[in-house]
Formats: sequence, structure tokens, C-alpha cells
Amino acid sequence: MAKAQVVKKQPNRIVRYLHESNAELRKVKWPTRQEARQLTILVLVVVAISSAVLGALDYAFSKLVGWILTLGA
Repeated sequence: MAKAQVVKKQPNRIVRYLHESNAELRKVKWPTRQEARQLTILVLVVVAISSAVLGALDYAFSKLVGWILTLGA
């Protein structure tokens, strides 16, 4: 007589995705509060500097284009 095979039911895709995501999140090395604060400050400084440089370039090019257009008139 053959033994009855036990068929294990697979969870649906959404449940499997949530379980796998949870398992991956447990492997993440989360930054400490101090590291997160330092990195946030660094990002804000870089954004401020980049904004100032791009704003200055935009202002300079708009003045240059305005000057070139007034020469042709």
C-alpha cells in the first residue's frame, strides 16, 4: 500500500511577499539616531549648496541672454 503524500498548501503571492519582505527587513542594519541625524544634516547642506549654485547660474544665464537679446534690438 502506498503512503499518502502530504500536500503542503503554498501561501498566496501577497502573503508570501509580505513574509519575504519582513525577513529581508530583519537583515537590514538600521542607522543609529546619531548617524541618521548626521546624514540628514549632510543632505540638507548639500541641497542648500546645490540650490545656491544652480540659482546663481540661472540668474547669470538669464542676465546674459537678456543682454544678448538687447544687443540685437
